Amino acid sequence: MKTLSWRPVVVIVVLLAALVYILPTLQMISDKKDQPTLWPYKKVNLGLDLQGGMHLVLQVDLAKAVESTVDRSFDDLRSFLRQNHIQPKELRRIDPTTFAVSLADLEKFSDSKGLIAEEFRDYALDEKDLEGNRAVYLTLKPAEAGNIKRLAFEKAVMKVRNRVDEYGAREPDIRPQGEDRIVVQLPGVIDSERARKEIGRTGNLEFKLVDDNGDAREALKGNMPAGDEVRYYRKDDPEMAGRPILLKKETLLTGEYLSEARVQFDRGSGKPYVAIKFNTKGSRIFAQITEENINKRLAIVLDGEVYSAPVIRSKIVGEGIIEGNFNDESAKSLALVLREAFPTPVKILYEKLVGPSLGEDSIRKGLISMLVGTLLVVVGMMIYYKWSGVVANIALVADLILLVGGMAAFNATLTLPGIAGIILTLGMAVDGNVLIYERIREELRMGKTARAALDAGFERATTTILDANITTLIAALVLFQFGTGTVKGFAVTLSLGVVVSVFTVLVLCRAIFEYFVVSRRVKTLSV
Repeated sequence: MKTLSWRPVVVIVVLLAALVYILPTLQMISDKKDQPTLWPYKKVNLGLDLQGGMHLVLQVDLAKAVESTVDRSFDDLRSFLRQNHIQPKELRRIDPTTFAVSLADLEKFSDSKGLIAEEFRDYALDEKDLEGNRAVYLTLKPAEAGNIKRLAFEKAVMKVRNRVDEYGAREPDIRPQGEDRIVVQLPGVIDSERARKEIGRTGNLEFKLVDDNGDAREALKGNMPAGDEVRYYRKDDPEMAGRPILLKKETLLTGEYLSEARVQFDRGSGKPYVAIKFNTKGSRIFAQITEENINKRLAIVLDGEVYSAPVIRSKIVGEGIIEGNFNDESAKSLALVLREAFPTPVKILYEKLVGPSLGEDSIRKGLISMLVGTLLVVVGMMIYYKWSGVVANIALVADLILLVGGMAAFNATLTLPGIAGIILTLGMAVDGNVLIYERIREELRMGKTARAALDAGFERATTTILDANITTLIAALVLFQFGTGTVKGFAVTLSLGVVVSVFTVLVLCRAIFEYFVVSRRVKTLSV
């Protein structure tokens, strides 16, 4: 009776747990609700291919991340030379990863080069001529360039997740693809235009001085003042939409130094604006900019569009505001983009809207194929293995319950390939029963009793069943780790199905057999 003490208890506990996790999903289906109201509030999520939604592929400009890093190092070198009283003759960008400095005092060239090498350890130094002058060339090391790209990509993925979470999409699927792409799937009914705008915007914030001495209209005709450029006010500005404005090309400050962006309301007019706060370094730079340019206009440029160009009245330390005739929604959208600005340019490479009608058709056909396949397996097992086939079919039903319960417990997303994985799992689930039953038949032919044949059949087939399923599980886990999209959906159900089928074959089926052979003292096995 010791062998009966734990198996039935484990089986009952596991099946009850699975049913508890399935109930919220069944309640959603019956009540046609978006979210369950029953504990434990877990459910099986439907993927984009089953309930429709939006599919985006974003591409991260990693080369720009490297170039921006070199730009900052170029500016840092200028400050470093000034702080160490090193007189440069010329500073020049050579290419996206290299810049050079020629020194006026050649007697201190070696000492100056040593100081530069100590400060800029991520760069390989070389001595060359720069227009006839002895110069130090600094080239970003390949390993450091690779590290910059990796970190920029990881930050971009994190920013996309944060934006999607704040946008409020349900069950989003966000994952990296390759070295520079991010796949975003937003299942369900969503505002595709708003999603595209808020998720795809780079959030590249720049502060530039306005050239009030020039004329934007003349610049558009070809009379562009040196060092200037023409930009336009944002398209949704109710007063200034699309108007050109002449700006200095030099970017005085970027959103890289931004630490906070939040919506606030003017006490007098009640209109919303976006309050921004800089980190320590950004505060110092912004204070210097505003102190040196009092009574000049400073344009606030986001993703190439001018939001406002207020006049600097006094030195500003640490904080600023962005005004621009916002409504509540546009102000919140701007604050979100600024808070979660991408560290490097990101563009929407591909987008697709999937209608829910396709998902309904897929679910219907998937369920039909699952029922037909299961029915054929059930009938085949009953015909070939008689009453033992009924036990295998009970295990098959338990497989399905545990599989769905497991997906709900882990909040897994069911996709069309996932349905294929379930069908494959149900078909493979009886393999273990076949191995055990054939072994039991061999033992019975040798004249052993039902109890001895049962024990021998399970014990000798267990190793084979575990070996076969472990190798399948390893393959499924590899698919999940390195696969994308539909491949992952298939791998999820296959992995869970393998674990579940091993449990039902080795624990559930044996518990049923032992109940009849040991408790009911059945003398013959119908195999």
